[in-house]
Amino acid sequence: MYVQLRHAYEMFIATCLYADIELPVACAILICLFALQHYGTHKVGFLFAPIVCIWLLCISAIGLYNIIHWDHHVYRALSPYYMYQFLKKTQTGGWMSLGGILLCVTGSEAMYADLGHFSQSSIQIAFISVVYPALVLAYMGQAAFISQHHNFESSYHIGFYVSVPESLRWPVLVIAILAAVVGSQAIITGTFSIIKQCSSLSCFPGVKLVHTSSTVHGQIYIPEINWMLMVLCLAVTIGFRDTKHLANAQGLAVITVMLVTTCLMSLVIVLCWNKSIFLAIGFLLFFGTIEVLYFSASLVKFHEGAWVPITLSFIFMVVMCVWHYGTIKKYEFDVQNKVSVNWLLNLGPSLGIVRVRGIGLIHTELMSGIPAIFSHFVTNLPAFHQVLVFLCVKSVPVPHVQPEDRFLVGRIGPKEYRLYRVIVRYGYRDVQKDDLEFEKELVSNIAEFIRSSGECDKNGFVEDTDRPSDKLSPVSTGIPLWEEDGDLDASASPHKDIDAQNIAPKRKKARFMIPKSAQVDSEVRRELQELMDAREAGMSFILGHSYMKAKSGSSFIKRIVINFYEFLRKNSRSPSYAANIPHASTLEVGMVYQV
Repeated sequence: MYVQLRHAYEMFIATCLYADIELPVACAILICLFALQHYGTHKVGFLFAPIVCIWLLCISAIGLYNIIHWDHHVYRALSPYYMYQFLKKTQTGGWMSLGGILLCVTGSEAMYADLGHFSQSSIQIAFISVVYPALVLAYMGQAAFISQHHNFESSYHIGFYVSVPESLRWPVLVIAILAAVVGSQAIITGTFSIIKQCSSLSCFPGVKLVHTSSTVHGQIYIPEINWMLMVLCLAVTIGFRDTKHLANAQGLAVITVMLVTTCLMSLVIVLCWNKSIFLAIGFLLFFGTIEVLYFSASLVKFHEGAWVPITLSFIFMVVMCVWHYGTIKKYEFDVQNKVSVNWLLNLGPSLGIVRVRGIGLIHTELMSGIPAIFSHFVTNLPAFHQVLVFLCVKSVPVPHVQPEDRFLVGRIGPKEYRLYRVIVRYGYRDVQKDDLEFEKELVSNIAEFIRSSGECDKNGFVEDTDRPSDKLSPVSTGIPLWEEDGDLDASASPHKDIDAQNIAPKRKKARFMIPKSAQVDSEVRRELQELMDAREAGMSFILGHSYMKAKSGSSFIKRIVINFYEFLRKNSRSPSYAANIPHASTLEVGMVYQV
């Protein structure tokens, strides 16, 4: 009796010490893992392949050892017949055990979360030829060990490490921790990819995307999502303090993903592959029946940790639905209230207002047409700049955009209106220039467009400016723009120049340097002169801020959704170009959208 009590006391102390160490170590590993994410997968990924290969080789060797040493007839368990006999004999107990059996496949789906980093064929080959055989050998080895060892002090001792030879347990534990980190890395990067796709589809608020690789477009880092995941992981780890509850939560999450994927796959078979609907129904019934069986078994453990993924999924679904609804309503308002070119033509060259000196740079997301914020500004203020530029900044899915392909310039309305549209394209690894360099480059490219369009008109190619959609032309190299303080010395350059008017002695003066071989007519010269005068007067950045508000008489739910959307929009990431705009030259125009 004394020996038994002493043994029980030692087990209790060991359990307490283990629990005290396990939680801090797990939290420290999580913090280190998320803290390394900003370096990118390409910098820390060189360790992933050796760790995974060593882990798969380790569990394969241990599984093969247990099969040979304990029960080499265990291979018969691969037959579905024994699964049927097991469920038939155990009935309800066997059905409830499916939730634990599901954990045998969790983790392998993390490979397919990395489709942004590897090709589809490479993942399929690796899974079929390496990962799947290693998992089968590992679980067959555990089954062979358990078949010869039925007496365990508790159910928690029935696990992988019990079947590992005692001399190898600590090295295997270290390898297992490293392999778990690699698997978690795949899930984290997969989450980044999913959030990026949702943002592209207007289903998630704007976040900061950091591309960590110059060659692989899928390797990204999202700081907000990274730290949010870290907080959630730490909260779940500290809150549960039990791997059983974590396993239940993971099992329900994985089988839900599998079930949703099967349903969507049946639609892909019919809509994308144009196959027979009977093939899709057969696919859905075969795989869906198996997954529904596992899903129902996992729901039984809803109160034992499985409620966590359901709750988080519901919260994120609400955020995505609200954001998508608000974005659609805002887009519909923009389309319905977009200003037509005919309305602009009816205003006349002065746009019905006083044109003051300077360049007005209006930021817009529209690549064609005139935004409603412009008409709102024109109808409420009596003056506008003599040169107006509708600027649209776009990010394209390539590492770098060559300078000759960066600018697309077009004209809105007749020439005397002095309205231009400029689309600037940046790659995800391009660094946007500061405001002064960008202003000079922008004006230079507009000047080159004016000169080249003048040559086209002279050669008989006249653009139809009355069309609703303005034509954009790529500008390879802008006209060099010299800016100096004080008077300019025209004799210092071998090129032909167009002098700016001396308006203010201390104002920065600008001059376009046009080659002598270029033939510039009087109309183009006058337009370039006006552009230089506007550049000397200064450039103002006009940003449109829209505020959505539900119409009077709207339902209570609609008002709640619109207000929540506005809360998300105000606290989400603004466009990247807004950070480079000088605040001293910025004018924000607010407009209320009644939806």
